[in-house]
Amino acid sequence: MSLALATLIYEWRRYLAAVIALAFSGLLILAQVGMFTGIVQAATATIDRSRAEIMVLPAKSESLINSGSNGLPRRLLPQMYLHPEVVSVAALDGSGGRWMNTPDDGEKQVTQFVQVNMVDPVPGAVTLPVDYPEAVRIALLEPYAAVIDRSSQAQLGVTLNDKATINGKTVNIRAFIDGYPSINQPSVVVSRDTLRLLGMADDGEKVGPLMVQIKDPARAEIVRDQLNAVADGRYRAWTRPELAQANEGALMKEQIIGIMLGFSVFLGFLIGVGITSQTLRGAIMANIKEFASLRALGVSMGALRLIVLELSFWVGVVGLAATAVFTFLVSLLAKGAGLPMGFPIGWVVGVAVLLLLISLASGLMSLGVLKKSQPADLLR
Repeated sequence: MSLALATLIYEWRRYLAAVIALAFSGLLILAQVGMFTGIVQAATATIDRSRAEIMVLPAKSESLINSGSNGLPRRLLPQMYLHPEVVSVAALDGSGGRWMNTPDDGEKQVTQFVQVNMVDPVPGAVTLPVDYPEAVRIALLEPYAAVIDRSSQAQLGVTLNDKATINGKTVNIRAFIDGYPSINQPSVVVSRDTLRLLGMADDGEKVGPLMVQIKDPARAEIVRDQLNAVADGRYRAWTRPELAQANEGALMKEQIIGIMLGFSVFLGFLIGVGITSQTLRGAIMANIKEFASLRALGVSMGALRLIVLELSFWVGVVGLAATAVFTFLVSLLAKGAGLPMGFPIGWVVGVAVLLLLISLASGLMSLGVLKKSQPADLLR
C-alpha cells in the first residue's frame, strides 16, 4: 500500500470535507442531466418499449424533440412492406387535449392540458409496449377506455373506473400502468379507435412517424441502411437506439438547458476546487512535521510532490464513489416520487473525468505548502 493511500485511510477525517465537496459537485451536474434525460425517456417510453426496431421520420428530422412537423405521406406506410424483412408497420398518432375529471362531492375539480397517446391493443402489435400487462391491453379494447400512469393519478384527480372528459368527450379510466411517468405534462393512453372517437386522430394525407417491426431484430441496422438507400429524400429510417440517443442529444442542445448545465459545471468546478484545495492544504499543514521527517531521511521534494498528487488522486477516486452513492439515492427518491431519471454514459464519464481533474488541480494548488517542510524545523 502506498504512503498516500495509507495516509488517506488512517486520517480519513481530515479529507472528508474534500470528498463531500467532490461528491456534491458531481451530484449537482448529474442530477440535472438525469432529470432532463428522464424527461425525454418518459416522453418516448411508448416507442422505446415497443416492438418496433426501426422508426421512419421525415428526411430533415434530426430527432423527435422539437423537430417540427412529423408529417409523412400516408402512401409510405404500405410501401414499407415492399422490403422483404418488414413484418409490421403502423403510424404513431396522438394529440393534446383539455382534461377535466368528474369529481365526487367535496373533491377537487382538475382541469389541465394532457398528452393523449395511442396504442393498438392487438396481441403483438408494433405500437403496443412489450411491458403492458395483458389486463391493460384488454381494458383498452373498450371504446372510450383510457389508462394512465399510476404516478399521475393524484395529478389528474381520478381513481380506477372514474370518468373524465378530454376536449369535452367522456373517457373511462379502466387501468393504471407503471413506469410511464411524465414531468412536463400528464399523458393518457387510449386505443387508436378511441382516439378516432375522440376526434383526435390524424386521418389526413399525412401521418406521424412510422414504427416498423422486422423479422430479425439483429439486422435492424442493415434494414435501416437498405430503407434509406431507396428513400430518395422522402424519409429517413432510424434504429430505435439511434433515435433514442438523438432525442437525448437534441434536448441537451436546447439553449436554456445548455446554459443551465454549463452553469452547473462551472459552479461545481469552483466549489470542488475551492473546498478540496483548502482541505488538502489544511491536511498537509497538519502533517508538515511528517513531511519534514521524510525530507530529513533524504526524500526529495519531487517525491513529496508526487505523494501529494497521488493523495489528491485517491481523494478524487473516493469522491467518485461518494458521487455514485449520492446519485443512486437521489434516483431512488425521484423514482418514489414518480420522476424519471436517466444517466447517459457519456455524461457519467465526463463528470468522472471532471471530478478527477478537480482533485488533481486542488493537489497542484496545495504543493506550495511543502516548502514549509524544512528538516530544521524538527529541532525547534
